[in-house]
Amino acid sequence: MSTLLKRSDEVAAALADRRPVVALESTIISHGLPRPRNHGAAIEFETILRDAGVTPATVAVLDGVPRVGLDADGVRRIAEEELSKASVRDLPVLAGTGASGATTVAATAHLAAKAGIRVFATGGLGGVHRGASETFDESADLSTLAVTPITVVSAGVKSVLDIAATLERLETLSVPVLGYGTRAFPSFWLRESGFELDWSVAGAAEVAAVMRAHDQLGHRQGIVVANPIPAEQQWDPAEHDRVLAEAFAAADAAGVRGKAVTPFLLGFIVDASGGRSLEVNLDLARNNVRVAGAIATEWSRMDV
Repeated sequence: MSTLLKRSDEVAAALADRRPVVALESTIISHGLPRPRNHGAAIEFETILRDAGVTPATVAVLDGVPRVGLDADGVRRIAEEELSKASVRDLPVLAGTGASGATTVAATAHLAAKAGIRVFATGGLGGVHRGASETFDESADLSTLAVTPITVVSAGVKSVLDIAATLERLETLSVPVLGYGTRAFPSFWLRESGFELDWSVAGAAEVAAVMRAHDQLGHRQGIVVANPIPAEQQWDPAEHDRVLAEAFAAADAAGVRGKAVTPFLLGFIVDASGGRSLEVNLDLARNNVRVAGAIATEWSRMDV
């Protein structure tokens, strides 16, 4: 483990005792949710895991120190302070300058794996952006998972991305994608994206068995567990489609291009949905945390 990386005493003890641990990203708290609700969500995600007998390991860089596992003040800081959004490439800059940052999926996966954690819960995975053939805009989440042995539970990717291209990239990078109780790849707010997966698992024990076989075969990539939001909690598909179409039209009318498109779309969607998309976001994140906790528990019982 890197000497720069600091694990909390709680996380270090759980890993030493081979008790279940789940990593949580900080960008969803710092950039994905409004204040002060984001602080409550951060505490809630950790509480869901603790109630299941799982140790939470929220990840962030604070004052130049990459931290895996935060105390109450650290959780408060990621919710209240203006932090930069830090991907893997930004970690040495933050560490070298003593700055703070909220970690993306890529940076969280990287640091969690360095700390010895094998399971990570997030909301949605980053992917290939629409128009990437011209902009080359592709999330570092994908390239990081190609070289990082961690299992990421997500509700697929947001429907504003190029889902077909994202699945193609994951296949090219040899990152397995497992549908959790489904063969339909979810699109974040919706249970189905229209794309079918090659593999489905029935539950957490099967995911842990795949993880063990993955290691035994010498693979060093990550694994994506595509976990759809429960049917009763998903966004109404007709409303979703209407708002999404309005968002793309608004982006075209405003002349938004390149990497500015996705942030514009997401902001528009929250406003145009009257906050419905935000509520679904929270519901799917809670669901992913629960599933990740179950997988981590099964993994801790594995004879590896």
